Amino acid sequence: MYKLGGVARSAGVLRKVIIMAKSVLIIEDDNNIAELLRLYLEKDGFTVTIAGNGALGVSEFREIQPDLVLLDIMLPILDGWGVCREIREVSNVPIIMLTAKGETIDKVTGLEMGADDYIIKPFEISELMARIRAVMRRFEVTDGVDSKRLTFDNLIIDMDSFELFVNSKRVDAPPKEMELLYYLASSPNRVFTRNQLLDEVWGFDYFGDSRTVDVHIKRLREKLEGVSGSWSLKTVWGVGYKFEVL
Repeated sequence: MYKLGGVARSAGVLRKVIIMAKSVLIIEDDNNIAELLRLYLEKDGFTVTIAGNGALGVSEFREIQPDLVLLDIMLPILDGWGVCREIREVSNVPIIMLTAKGETIDKVTGLEMGADDYIIKPFEISELMARIRAVMRRFEVTDGVDSKRLTFDNLIIDMDSFELFVNSKRVDAPPKEMELLYYLASSPNRVFTRNQLLDEVWGFDYFGDSRTVDVHIKRLREKLEGVSGSWSLKTVWGVGYKFEVL
């Protein structure tokens, strides 16, 4: 059963976490769930579009270019894996997968395909809204900030444009991979535990587990393997990870 709780209040005033209007595309074939999500998202200041099957979801995505996608896996016509794959071919927009399938392999598959988060049905609305806020907070653009660009041998991490260049060629990387790599590379040779990375990259209110970090490191290594002999992503067994510079 979906619980209708978790709306934060401070001094008796409804707290609006998202200040500027953001658009969310809900791709979900259960109309009751979709309408419940619409209700709470619109209360939080989002504009919402609903698609009842995967093919329509891809079409709507191309039409409205949303700021966030809530994506069910078990969809008619085109399932959530297929939708995620098509979106990731053209966009790094945040994707949160919604599914009744809770097996670890399904979570890992979703993350490996480029999803930013994964929540299992039935879920509490308060938990989902917290995850949405955490993801959106990571994608907000702040005016007047210093340039966030790191350069190493055969590697450029440009967080101003969310672009990764390897051997002078642009390589597609979802935003969370970019944020993780940038965070590690900003402190070369410093070891971070998985929990530290979850706190700093995903946010303190992230509800996932440390396997999430492992999956993203694995995908980054696939993109960066053999690029340079002067730096690498290293595993420090029993502790965590570091961006090692020789």
